[in-house]
Amino acid sequence: MAVVETERHGAIFVIRMNRPERLNALNHELRSELAATWSEFRQDNALEVAIFTGTGRAFCAGEDMKESLKDGAPGGRRPAAADPFMDGTLEKPVIAAINGFAMGGGFMLVERTDLRVAARGAIFEVSEAKRWLLGGYNHGYIANLPYPIAMEMALGFRFTAERFYDIGFLNRLVEPDQVMPAAFEMAQHLLTLPPASRVNTVHMMRQMRPAVGPEYERLAAALHDHGAKSDLMESRAAFAEKRPPQFKGWNDPEDRFRLPKLIRTTE
Repeated sequence: MAVVETERHGAIFVIRMNRPERLNALNHELRSELAATWSEFRQDNALEVAIFTGTGRAFCAGEDMKESLKDGAPGGRRPAAADPFMDGTLEKPVIAAINGFAMGGGFMLVERTDLRVAARGAIFEVSEAKRWLLGGYNHGYIANLPYPIAMEMALGFRFTAERFYDIGFLNRLVEPDQVMPAAFEMAQHLLTLPPASRVNTVHMMRQMRPAVGPEYERLAAALHDHGAKSDLMESRAAFAEKRPPQFKGWNDPEDRFRLPKLIRTTE
């Protein structure tokens, strides 16, 4: 069984993650096949719009914890081939058809899409606070969300599709059996636009998205190392073994009070 299934509907390309027994968790094979599939979409001039979805009751559950534990590689192994969807070189619009859970890395896949249709009852979570030494500080900022909601996202709280629709993170909220029809309706609208207008407008809108400044990224890099690195694998082991985690926190307890400082650059 292919871990990525595709369908062609004229100029519309459906890309479907297909590991339903693992809630479409991102193992190395799935990441590699997605990279190849996005490259195929980018290079095929007959294809103009992608609909990105999952099989079963999840869009994508994020990192495959069992593989990460087996490999001793928190975050998982990335594919050797370039992935134009992930590296920002894809010039064509992508519509997310979110059929269920979108957690961790699955949330980040949704975040990279241009338009989003979700099933009622779908669940979203930015999981970095649970798996790393720094929570997902950038996601609410990129989505132009108010500070308390961005904080809630960063700290790993779960959100329903209904709430995400209310705060403007989703374009359409529909019954589960209407996710793909609604996504196709949006794709067909895009195909009515002049090709250059569609490509240029998507490109322009992407450039206008907020981006975290370099001084904050430097602080984030330091905070990713601020704490006991053993907690990264303990988080994953506890999840896989369905038990409460036994976190260490800091190798030196005094490190709690030695937070890295923000260093602002001056012109």
